[in-house]
Amino acid sequence: MLNKAIELAEEHGWYLCRQFENEANADIHMRTTAPEILEAFEGEQLDYWVTGYGTGGTLKGVASVLREKSPQTKIVVCEPDNSALLSSGTAQQRMEGGSPSASHPSFRPHLMQGWTPDFISKLAEDVVNAKHIDRIMPIDGQEALRLSQALAQQEGIFVGISAGATFSGALEITKDAPAGSNILCMLPDTGERYLSTPLFEAISEEMTEEEIDLSQSTPGYRFDSASSVAATEEVPVEADALAFLQEALNDSTQPVVMFALEWCEFCWSVRKLFGRCKIPYRSVDLDSVAYQQGNMGGKIRAALKQHTSIPTIPQIFVGGKFIGGCTETFDAFKDGSLQTLLKENQVVYDEAVKIDPYSLLPKWLQPR
Repeated sequence: MLNKAIELAEEHGWYLCRQFENEANADIHMRTTAPEILEAFEGEQLDYWVTGYGTGGTLKGVASVLREKSPQTKIVVCEPDNSALLSSGTAQQRMEGGSPSASHPSFRPHLMQGWTPDFISKLAEDVVNAKHIDRIMPIDGQEALRLSQALAQQEGIFVGISAGATFSGALEITKDAPAGSNILCMLPDTGERYLSTPLFEAISEEMTEEEIDLSQSTPGYRFDSASSVAATEEVPVEADALAFLQEALNDSTQPVVMFALEWCEFCWSVRKLFGRCKIPYRSVDLDSVAYQQGNMGGKIRAALKQHTSIPTIPQIFVGGKFIGGCTETFDAFKDGSLQTLLKENQVVYDEAVKIDPYSLLPKWLQPR
């Protein structure tokens, strides 16, 4: 990926951050992360600082400050046990400027995403050469996964695989650290970035039987039965809303009208279809700021319900004719009736587009 970025930058004249050797990467941690650590431990001793490394920026920036300001702190650097580059003792081949010229011979694919690329970065090598590292600790990938999950389940700390790996290193330190030692463990990032990785492969996308039973243990707010919650009070149909509706449906300059909600994923899907086909349309977003004054959005929605007998949104019209909601519009596109209606109303669009509109739904909404 790094080589691809270099190639693209050279081809197109783009700016390349060079984060693996850019001193600004380490400098920001010298000026922010390191002082924050020292401030947090003001008045007490920091015995161990445990971290992994990727670009080497955090490692170099914090380690250089700790060596000067807190020399008693032992710096522990973790790396994958099956891809131990720093502890191999093998030098990294480099080009002029510090970029790697080849993969490190000790590199093997590993589970800790964000850790240990297939080379030793110049920034990480600087820390080794400065002899700032007190201990290099190999970490088992499966243990990293287990501890990432444990942090979420037992501590409510939602982190990624590399954080679990660093935590594994910190736990290992506790086995022989003197009683009362203070150990700082860096757990960067968020677990949301790892939802498609092995970290969450055992977590079902759907509700489990236990979760379904739990949801059905109370009577309301359920998908499998009618809700016992009282219906929302009807909004009266008012003249100004009816006038707005008639104006919108009879505007010959904008035959395609969608009454929508800004947050609704069905509305987004219809917008995608119109966008792909370059269909010009007017969107009346009933939940937007423009229709909040005097609850105009709610009034228009009441007028729509009276007009179509349908309470749901979106509602799509072409030349004043009601097509329906999202699925009805998709079906009309698939059978060609929507295109016919567009032509009848002289709507110019891209007729060459061939697409299954249902593929535009979010994955969780797509038919199975």
